[in-house]
Amino acid sequence: MTKMIAHRGFSGKYPGNTALAFRMAAEHGSAGAETDIRRTKDGVYVTSHDAEVRFADGEALTVAEHTFADLTAKPLLNRKTDDEVYLCTFREYLEIMREHGMVCFVELKGAYTDDWIREVFALAAEVYDLKRCILQSFDFDNLLKCRAMFPQLPLMFTYGTGESGWERCFDHGISIDADQVVLTDEMLRAFHEHGLDVGVWTVNEADRVEHFKKIGVDWIESDLY
Repeated sequence: MTKMIAHRGFSGKYPGNTALAFRMAAEHGSAGAETDIRRTKDGVYVTSHDAEVRFADGEALTVAEHTFADLTAKPLLNRKTDDEVYLCTFREYLEIMREHGMVCFVELKGAYTDDWIREVFALAAEVYDLKRCILQSFDFDNLLKCRAMFPQLPLMFTYGTGESGWERCFDHGISIDADQVVLTDEMLRAFHEHGLDVGVWTVNEADRVEHFKKIGVDWIESDLY
């Protein structure tokens, strides 16, 4: 059965990659939530898609160049609701996912050392369960590196327009998360024949959601459904 994954949490209605968006994704009935992980200057892993975070007062700070205290000293910009929201840690995200039995779709943003990768997924194993986490990446070598470190961690090759070589996933048992515009019947059939999952992103139209459910995609990332 196709499972819906909340893209950056329930980001269509709440500020993305915040604890509020992750909690509302659970309330909405999503099977999981996708997030992006960055590292602060003092080594705290936080959920942020962009390199900078923007605050309600208009100031912006680069995550990698500032401490967690700097980045949480005031509320984030929130154009979607009246809630006051702050930068969310990866730990808090994991705790929310654990509380609701949701799957964690994780993308690492920025350059990560081997030690930082170990820290991220050691934390995931401590707080939740690596088998309930899925690492997504456009960088195939990064996936192979993580496979060597954490053999039990499920992996998905993020595949977009202009990409090639999806067949190499079969040699390593890596699933695929494809831009909805590049997924073909051939790809879907081939991955399923190899016992691997197929996800699509980011699907915000009801008719497209129903289309992908009908053809048997395993995961659909969406801001709204």
